[in-house]
Amino acid sequence: MSIDLTGKRILVTGGSRGIGRGIVLALARAGARTVACYRTESPAVAGLREELAATGAEHHLVQADVSVPEDVERLVSTAKEHFGALDVVVNNAGVISHVPFAELPLEEWRRVLDTNLTAPFMVIQKALPLLSAGSSVITVGSRAAVIGIPLRAHYTASKAGLIGLTRSLMKELGPKGIRVNLVAPGVIETEEFETAPPEEVARVKSRYQGLTGLGRLGTPDEIAGAVLFLSSDLSRYVTGETIHVDGGI
Repeated sequence: MSIDLTGKRILVTGGSRGIGRGIVLALARAGARTVACYRTESPAVAGLREELAATGAEHHLVQADVSVPEDVERLVSTAKEHFGALDVVVNNAGVISHVPFAELPLEEWRRVLDTNLTAPFMVIQKALPLLSAGSSVITVGSRAAVIGIPLRAHYTASKAGLIGLTRSLMKELGPKGIRVNLVAPGVIETEEFETAPPEEVARVKSRYQGLTGLGRLGTPDEIAGAVLFLSSDLSRYVTGETIHVDGGI
């Protein structure tokens, strides 16, 4: 069964690399009209423009830092200008760093929380007037949220906060017919694996392949599959859920 999203109007944050790139391209290939954002110009953004153009679907790329309120306002305004309303909002933009808790600077705590947790709050709140019955809000979290990982207390806390945000908004927005769900990836093989030292890549793959039921790492397309489902009418009775896409880790 293929999912047809022709005519759906979708906003995606953090769409130029990794999981976000896979999501934006999958939505466009399914026929959706998309507005996606990226933080800085790069070869990855240029490549995304080319791939989106090849889909033939309407798309708009906006330079925006979702941790900055003015950028969020401009991003949502772009969606309103081109689409008039939204059917789906996908909060994907995120950052991560690895710092021992005893040495974690307050500035780094705030940077990660602002991007991973506060930004989805701002995006959803600003986009709310564009949503109506049948709309879907999807946030990309992390399997780490319910496991905990050393050196990532700030990252894990931000992703755990998204679970609470999802559950609360599910109850608050449900009477309006708006669904709110979370997709929680496991270890996903993105472009970072191409630039990391070979020995580090081998170590990570060996460790996590042994921890997953399927014996391998995931791909951005496999996360995009869950987002496609939650963007479609196939999931019209699914809300408040955390869908783990982690290979059985």
